[in-house]
Amino acid sequence: MVSKIQIDNIDRKILSYLIKNARMPFLEIARECGISGAAIHQRVKKMEECGIIEGSSFNVKPEAIGFKVCAFIGVTLDHAHKYKTVVKDIKKISEVVECHFITGNYTFLIKLLCRNHDHLMDLLINTLQNIPGIAKTESFIALEQPINRQVNVESDKIEE
Repeated sequence: MVSKIQIDNIDRKILSYLIKNARMPFLEIARECGISGAAIHQRVKKMEECGIIEGSSFNVKPEAIGFKVCAFIGVTLDHAHKYKTVVKDIKKISEVVECHFITGNYTFLIKLLCRNHDHLMDLLINTLQNIPGIAKTESFIALEQPINRQVNVESDKIEE
């Protein structure tokens, strides 16, 4: 859970550098921000402790390792009280990279990465649609991802 803390423009600047390159040395960020490396370290540690920053990671391109199909699946449950057990079963599907509880016509919107269309069809028919509590699914295949970014931390419209 994220703690309610105040972040200032320097924190936002630090975050913007880390979002662009999580491997950027703190001393380089310090030079860009005009403060000491120790101050950067303290600020990053504070943001980690407060839940603003969750670790760091590499971005792997799915296509480069054989996952050529990205699909979004709208999932409708037969009964709302099955929510938690359905989520547990969805978590077991390694191809599911995101699952969102949403408003609208579906209960969940999940994002799947598959090797090809046959792999997607197999997951839908033999795995996802066999989960007890799922009444129906609707598939949307992504053709391209023209935008892929994180939150804009430099925005002056962020409420503090």
